[in-house]
Amino acid sequence: MTRFQAFVVEQEGDETRTQVKMLSMEDLPEGDVTIRAAYSSVNFKDGLATVPQGGIVKQYPFIPGIDVAGTVVESKDERFEEGDFVLVTGYGLGVSQFGGFSEYVRVPGDWIVHLPAGLTLKESMAIGTAGFTAALSIQKLEQHGLTPDKGEVLVTGASGGVGSLAVAMLSKRGYHVVASTGKTEEHDFLRQLGAKEILTREDVSPEKIRPMNKTRWAGVVDPVGGNTLAHALSTMQYGGAVAVSGMTGGAAFPGNVYPFILRGVQLIGIDSVYCPMEERIALWKRLGMDLKPDLLLDQIGRVTTLAHLSSIIDLILQGKLRGRMIVAL
Repeated sequence: MTRFQAFVVEQEGDETRTQVKMLSMEDLPEGDVTIRAAYSSVNFKDGLATVPQGGIVKQYPFIPGIDVAGTVVESKDERFEEGDFVLVTGYGLGVSQFGGFSEYVRVPGDWIVHLPAGLTLKESMAIGTAGFTAALSIQKLEQHGLTPDKGEVLVTGASGGVGSLAVAMLSKRGYHVVASTGKTEEHDFLRQLGAKEILTREDVSPEKIRPMNKTRWAGVVDPVGGNTLAHALSTMQYGGAVAVSGMTGGAAFPGNVYPFILRGVQLIGIDSVYCPMEERIALWKRLGMDLKPDLLLDQIGRVTTLAHLSSIIDLILQGKLRGRMIVAL
């Protein structure tokens, strides 16, 4: 009988505790394809899955991890064969079904993407959901008409997973990137990724939000929301667009209609969880080519193990995790 390790969250009264446990294949949920996981990665949603008030997991015990990459070991789906290199991000992984913090994972075939050319399994998890979200944001902005000659592009929350990868991708594509962060110690890191200028959190999220401000940004990648989103909208160039993918700054924002009706500004919502498979596959192919960040494993992605995962999750919940943390399985 195959035994393997997994990072399990268990509930004790109103609290939860995490531990690495030995499981068997019979503990895995139903699914078409069984994957021997090589790598996963740590996302903010994974942190929320470990706390009862996180609103992510409905029933414990549970294995978090919304990303996984590895090798198919068993398949009932004709699209996948034993030995295929594959990855999964989004859908119900690590939310409604046991996730990627496990040496073996079983999922529906409809969730799986073949590993694209140009990426290793490790690199795919350095990208993961955060990088896919950043890439989807950039693709939507470019479909709206954003090009490097249009002007400066702002990336908010730039030291986090989505933000740091967006900075690196945009810089590689020739954009003048301005990064905002509340962490002064990360300025050098962001410059290494290609940011031309660094702004403070206060610069992009003032206490008083004016309906309209002096125009500056041709485009914005915003995983923050809240006041930051409202201020970004008020400073957009005519016809510019903001791609919003997160709400670390709050779900509500004190915005108004003026940027939309007076400057033709567009607000583009980014959903990486249920992105249609055809678009998902095409974008992962780009992530192995023109959107693959430079310094992906040298600067952005770092590696941890299941044994150290609890402390890493504490850091991401506190907003203290830089870039991407890869989990070797």
